[in-house]
This record gives sequence, C-alpha cells and structure tokens, in this order.
Amino acid sequence: MKKFNPDRALRWVVTAALFIASAAVWWPAHAARIKELASVQGVRSNQLTGYGLVVGLDGTGDQSTQAPFTPQSLAAMLQQMGVAVPPGTQMQPKNVAAVLITAELPAFAQPGQRIDINVSSVGNAKSLRGGTLVATPLKGADGQIYAMAQGNVIVGGAGASAGGSKVQINHLAAGRLPEGATVERAVPTPLGQGGVLQLDLNANDFNTARAVAGAINEAKGAGSAQAVDGRVVKVKLPADQNDMVGFIADIENLPVTLAKPAARVVMNARTGSVVMNESVTLAECAVAHGSLSVTISSTPVISQPSPLSPQGQTVVTEKTDIAITQQGGSLIQLPAGAKLSDVVKALNSLGATPQDLLAILQAMKSAGALKAELEVI
Repeated sequence: MKKFNPDRALRWVVTAALFIASAAVWWPAHAARIKELASVQGVRSNQLTGYGLVVGLDGTGDQSTQAPFTPQSLAAMLQQMGVAVPPGTQMQPKNVAAVLITAELPAFAQPGQRIDINVSSVGNAKSLRGGTLVATPLKGADGQIYAMAQGNVIVGGAGASAGGSKVQINHLAAGRLPEGATVERAVPTPLGQGGVLQLDLNANDFNTARAVAGAINEAKGAGSAQAVDGRVVKVKLPADQNDMVGFIADIENLPVTLAKPAARVVMNARTGSVVMNESVTLAECAVAHGSLSVTISSTPVISQPSPLSPQGQTVVTEKTDIAITQQGGSLIQLPAGAKLSDVVKALNSLGATPQDLLAILQAMKSAGALKAELEVI
C-alpha cells in the first residue's frame, strides 16, 4: 500500500480548483451555445412520403372487401413485373397490406446514404409484424423521387399481461425500418448567399438576438453580426469563403449568456401536468372553485439597519402567505414565500382534477395574480 503524501494531495486539489475556475471563466454561468439557440437558414430537413405494399404477412393483411385499393395496388404492381391478372379476377390476399411511408431527408444528404423510414397501415390490417416492404419510391413536395425504400418491417409492442388484464404497449399497424431507404437525389443547400449568413433563432426574443449578435461581434470583430429583429441575426462572411464550414462551426460553438426567461406556465389539459419556469410569481388573490378555496396574501416586511451602521439601507420585501381550504374542514397552510408549484402540489393533495387546476390558474391569470403567461396544450 502506497503511503499517503499530503503535499501531492494538496497539489491535486489546487490543480482541480484552478481547472474549475478556468472553466468557469471560459464558460459563463447560464450560457448556451449558438447552435442550441439558432439554426442556419436553409439547413433543414425535407419531408418525404410514399405509398407501397407490405407483403409476407401471416394472414393479418387488409381485407379486400373493406380495402379494395389493396388488391388494385397489387394487380398494378404485378402488371409492372409482367404478370397479367385476368380481367374480373377477385383477388383476396390476406398477407398483403397497403401502407404509407414517411421519412425525413436530412440536410446535405448525398445519394447512396441511408435514412430511417416509418411505415403505417392505411387499410384494416391487423398487424404488420413479419412483413416486408416492397421497393417504394419516396417523393418530396415537388413530386420528384428522392429516395427508394425497401426492407423488413420492425414492429414493437407485443403486449403484456398484468393482474389478469392485457395491456397493449404499442399497436401493431405501424412499424419502422432503420436505414430502410436509400437516398437517390440530393437537395441543394446554398449557404451564405450574397456574402451574408442568416441565423434564425428558435424563439422570438430580442434580448437573445442581441446577445447572439454581441457574442459574434466579440469573437469575429465589430460589425460582423447584426440583429435584424427578435428572430433573425445576419452575419457577414469573410472575404475568403473557402473555409466557410470552419467559420460556421466557430460561430455555432460560441457561448451566449442568456437573460432570465419570461414567466410562463404550460399546462396539459388532458393529463393535468403543469410545468413552470423560475420567473413565475404570485400576487394577492382569493379563488373559490367548487369545494376548493385558495387565498394568497402578501405582507410587506421592512428590514432596517442598526442605528450605528454607517452604510445601512432600509429594505422592503413581501411575505407571501397561501392558504388552501376544502369544504369539510381540510386545510393546507403553505409557508411564507410559497411558489406556484407549492399551490399546484397542495391542490393535487386535496384531489383537484386537471379541470380544477386549469380553471384556478386561468382565474388567477385573469385577476392579475398569476404573473406569467399561461399556455394550455
């Protein structure tokens, strides 16, 4: 066993502290990279769609009487292969299903590369498990073929039994083909037209646009970037555009210190989930909803310095008291300084439904007590 060396341990501690301090200086607190805040205009994916047939099913395909387009599609495919179906023949295959294929063609994708595709039944097939997708062209919005799809369909979710009841984890009328399509045509993606690169912010915020432009000007020189509005930042490209990839990579990795976000509360009306950020505050109000009653009061608290303090300053803060009562005697008294998250948690403990939460939050917003933007999804 090695003998403990305190000097060596001290050197390790000092080295780690210096490393952490240098990292903190290089990467500001609450910072995000530009690539996480904005995207380069024109660098986007393109949606592809196609219609095809999945064959080889174990009797779980479309029923021809309710999905007549399936045998029609099969007859058309056989005719292209030189197989003539006699007129008037009533085809009733049970191992074929008509499907729609959807995919996204990434930016800069080149011919020969593989992309993932999704397959969804458009008829009444019971399952696509074990099926094979026949070669299907995938077209873009302009009607041109950009990829060809073919392969074995992977369907998940066989179902699980728990407590005597069967729970279906995932339906079987849709599947996925990882790398199931081959790119046949590339989409041109021009960058920096007119010597100007445009960055489109993910959210409309003037402060973020100013911060992004400021970070670029600090790294690339004054006048390199200009915030046009809350969504667009334009960057001047260097005279030598041979290293455009390196220039864009440098810009995307620049750290940007973000300001405090706008107060927002997002609620899912179906599940009752409530998500809020740190900027949400509450003011005085009283809400009655059915058997629930919510009372929020604020009391100013004055903190004065000692008489002999030379640089003392009087500070006025507010003490927030929240009380939630339920008809029948249930009472929850929340501590001073309680936040909206505490109100929602207390309401849930009293059995409030998602509709109750939505109604109470909307009432607080209308009364001006909820200092946040309320979004219902």
